[in-house]
Amino acid sequence: MIVSMCNLSSSLGSLNSFRLKVQKALLQSDVQSKSDKSPVTVADYGSQAVVSFILQRELPSESFSLVAEEDSGDLRKDGAQETLARITELVNDTLTSDGTCISRVSEEDVLTAIDSGKSEGGSNGQHWVLDPIDGTKGFLRGDQYAIALALLDEGKVVLGVLACPNLPLASIGGQDQHSLHNQIGCLFSAKIGEGTDMQPLDGSSPIKVHVSAIENPEEASFFESFEAAHSKHDLSSSIAKKLGVKAPPVRIDSQAKYGALSRGDGAIYLRFPHKGYREKIWDHAAGCIVVTEAGGEVSDAAGNPLDFSKGRYLDLETGIIVTNKKLMPSLLKAVRECLDEKPSSL
Repeated sequence: MIVSMCNLSSSLGSLNSFRLKVQKALLQSDVQSKSDKSPVTVADYGSQAVVSFILQRELPSESFSLVAEEDSGDLRKDGAQETLARITELVNDTLTSDGTCISRVSEEDVLTAIDSGKSEGGSNGQHWVLDPIDGTKGFLRGDQYAIALALLDEGKVVLGVLACPNLPLASIGGQDQHSLHNQIGCLFSAKIGEGTDMQPLDGSSPIKVHVSAIENPEEASFFESFEAAHSKHDLSSSIAKKLGVKAPPVRIDSQAKYGALSRGDGAIYLRFPHKGYREKIWDHAAGCIVVTEAGGEVSDAAGNPLDFSKGRYLDLETGIIVTNKKLMPSLLKAVRECLDEKPSSL
């Protein structure tokens, strides 16, 4: 399967206009709750439909497999007609404005496009992995979120694109060029063996980015999920204390954390979900390759690389840790010691 990284980045970046339309006119009725009580918006559904349409346009002669977060079940229920009509209108506006589609798509076309994401993935063949709006709560607050797309080849992530519309071009640590402070919206792209690029969502030229070179944990800063429900903040705090990290945690939503870490804004990302939670591959696939191609490492708490070949879920040892190669040994040691001291956190 051959696809242009430039075309993918351009297509994913075009969703920025889609999200702006949605955010400016977002209504309470546009927000629903899924079975796990997490929110889903017209933006989640519409973004998934748009990416599906674009990928199938780019890959007309290939077998198409998409592993994505949303499905059309709730949109097919009684009472969802108004929401579906609104999504279809937004999808058509986006596809026609960027020239993706000349004729308008129907509501059934949109439902079918959303349901194209029902693939189970796995270790055979190639599968696209999509989180249409990663960090929906951040999206609703006007904070950080990401549109994350990756390609699996025989179970390995081989490319990823991460659009972060609300992430400043300047370091969120505040140590970048002053001229960048008012510029917002980044797109990270990575292809195996070719490094990681970052470019503004306005289409300006990309630049190569690299993870932090910090070796002393006391000088490191770390990211964690904004929502305490998504990760155990107390465990992360214990690990940071054991390492000697002095800076307070930077808490932001979504895979924007991976993007920020890939360009050196921080040195560590810790994620320890509560017991019973199963990590989904669309929450980490794009971010993982963006960081690793920028020179970083991503593993579970036992030091094992993340395995995306098992289907829609990741089988992990406790949690996910992300850092540079120099800090990883001491970070793994601190994680193991804290887990041993706090067995209730497992």
